[in-house]
Amino acid sequence: MVVLLVIVTFAVFIAIDMLMSRKRVPVVPMVTASEPELAAAGPELILGGFRVPANLRYHAGHTWLQRERKNVHRVGADEFAAVVTGAVDRVELPKPGQWVRQGQKVFAFQRGGAKVEMVSPVEGEVLEVNAEIPANPGLLREDPYGRGWLMTVFSPDEEGPSRNLLPANLLRSWMKEASEAFYRLQPQLAGATAADGGRASKDATASLTPEQWAKVAGELLLS
Repeated sequence: MVVLLVIVTFAVFIAIDMLMSRKRVPVVPMVTASEPELAAAGPELILGGFRVPANLRYHAGHTWLQRERKNVHRVGADEFAAVVTGAVDRVELPKPGQWVRQGQKVFAFQRGGAKVEMVSPVEGEVLEVNAEIPANPGLLREDPYGRGWLMTVFSPDEEGPSRNLLPANLLRSWMKEASEAFYRLQPQLAGATAADGGRASKDATASLTPEQWAKVAGELLLS
């Protein structure tokens, strides 16, 4: 009888514990806004205050590459470059049919008489350039990964574009170093970020003289 009573009591305790466990709320780790790198919607990251879509490939000179179809790639300047170049007066693009090499200076940005150049992330023949950019250079700042694209290139070597481009696992450290170098060259720009989320201001270089701008941009964009 005593044994039966012990078994029943033990069973009651187990039932009570199971009931209480169902009511417990699991603890979910919180991701706070203070983290240095915040994931944005979709495959896009915010690294060092700059948007970096993870589905693109990047050259160290801050140009991006996207494969559209076999042997054809779309090219543009990343948001870091768009912020550094800022409100430019004129953009010079290569001509369709021109052969460009990876690392060759093919884009030029002018501001107040000063000039900064950027390199191609791929080798091949220029198929098309964005006709909207010369007429509206502001597209580069407004939508660098969309309407602000610069050219499309036919690359006969399908594997060629991968050479000398940044591996995905180095994107974070690359952008961290780039943003730190940006503020180190011009300390007064360290506070030139948007209040929400530490995004870099599109007008971060607006106060620089053309000479200062050309020096900063030239060093940061491998010009």
